[in-house]
Amino acid sequence: MAEIHPLRGVRYNQLLVEDLAGVICPPYDIITPQLQQELYRRSEYNFVRVECGRGLPQDTATDNKYTRSAATLERWLEQGVFMIDQAPAIYLHDHYFNHKGKEFRRRGIIACVRLEEWDRMVVRPHEGTLAEPRDDRLSLLWACQANTSPILALFEDQGQRVSSLLVAQEQSQPIISLSGANGERHNVWAITEPEVIGQICGSLAHQPLYIADGHHRYESALTYQRERRACSSPASGDEAFDFVMMTLVDFSDPGLIILPPHRLVRGISRTTLNELMAKLKSFFEIEELPLNMPDVWQQVDDLLTKEETNEVRLVLFGLAQGRLLVLRLRDLAAASQMMPYFHSELYKGLDVSVLDHIILEKLLGLSSGSEESILGYSYDGQDAANRILYQEYQLAFLLSPIRAEVIKAIADAGDRMPRKSTYFYPKLPSGLVFNRLV
Repeated sequence: MAEIHPLRGVRYNQLLVEDLAGVICPPYDIITPQLQQELYRRSEYNFVRVECGRGLPQDTATDNKYTRSAATLERWLEQGVFMIDQAPAIYLHDHYFNHKGKEFRRRGIIACVRLEEWDRMVVRPHEGTLAEPRDDRLSLLWACQANTSPILALFEDQGQRVSSLLVAQEQSQPIISLSGANGERHNVWAITEPEVIGQICGSLAHQPLYIADGHHRYESALTYQRERRACSSPASGDEAFDFVMMTLVDFSDPGLIILPPHRLVRGISRTTLNELMAKLKSFFEIEELPLNMPDVWQQVDDLLTKEETNEVRLVLFGLAQGRLLVLRLRDLAAASQMMPYFHSELYKGLDVSVLDHIILEKLLGLSSGSEESILGYSYDGQDAANRILYQEYQLAFLLSPIRAEVIKAIADAGDRMPRKSTYFYPKLPSGLVFNRLV
C-alpha cells in the first residue's frame, strides 16, 4: 500500500553551523509571534526564517514572507550553510525528551512517501483541517519547493521487523547529535545501504500509514501535486512533487506520548454562564472536587486516564468557585442523537466529541469554527486552571488523552475526530533534515 522512498536530505553544514540546537525550530503551527522573535534572535541561521518567516505590513504578491523564505533557502544553499547529502538515505531519528519527570525516546524514520488521495485509504487522517493553515503551507511549498518540516505518521511494526533493522543502524556514528536547552536531545543516522533501505521499505509496503500530526501539510502537498501536474508537461508519476517527507513512528513506540488539548473558553455572557449548571445537570452526573483538597490534581489525572470504563468523563473548572466539577455523561445514546448523523458511533462516544458538540455548540452556542479569541487550548490541566484563576479565560474543560488504538480505529472507519483532539508531544523539530522538490 504505502510506497516509501529514500531522499537526499538537506541539512545544516556543521563546519559552518556548529550549534545545531540554536538553529532548529518547532513546526510552524506552534510558533507564536513571541517565539518567532526569540528564534530570530537565537541565531542568524535559525530555521524559523524558512519554516515560518516574519510577515511585514508592506508585503506584496512578489515580496512577502514566502518569497523571503525561498530566498533565504537559496542563499544558504549557495553559501554552504545548507548541504545536500550525496547518497539517498532513510534517516533514523531518535528524539529524547522529558515528560512528567521521566525521560522518553521516540524513534522515527524520515523518508519520502508517495502522495495518495484520501479515498484510497493508503494514508489515513484522523482529524479535520482548516483552510487558512492549508493555504499557508501551500504558499510556502510553491515558494520554496521543499518540504520544510516532516509530517508525523504512524505504522504497525508487525513482528518488529522494522525495529530489528533499525537497531543495527544505531551502532554507527550519528550524522547529527545535539542537546537543546529544553532537555530534548536528537540523534540522526543516515541509512544508505540499498539492501537495508529495501528491507525497510518492503516491511512498510503492505500497510496503510496514519497521519498523527501534519494533516494540513499533507493536504497542501496533495494540492501542490495537482497544481504542478496541471501546469507541467506529462509527468512520469515519479516526480519529486509526487512524494512528501514524513517521520514514521511505530504505534507501539513507548515514546509516543499523546496529550489532550483541553478547551479554554471566554467571551461567554453572564446569563449563559448562570444557566449553564442547570443545563449540564440534564446531561451529566456532577461531582465536586475542592481545588484545595490534597492531591486533587493526582485525582484528576487518575480520573481522566482510567481506561477500564467506557463512560464519557470531563472535568470543568470556572463555573463553581474554588471547585472542579467532574461531569459524567448520563445517556450516551441521547447525546449521540444531537451529533451529526454521518459520524461513526466510535466518534460519538469520544469525550472530545461530547464536549465540542453537546457543551460548546448546544449549551454554550459556540460554532465549530469559533475564533481563537473565544477558544483556547492547553495541554496541562493545572495550567488550564491557572488561566481561569488569572481571568484569562472563563471556563476550562479538561479531557482524557486519546489512545493510539482509538486514533487508528477512527481512521480505519473513514471518520475524523474534531479538530485539535490530539497533541503528539513533543512536536517534531524543523531544520534537522528537509526535502527539496527540485
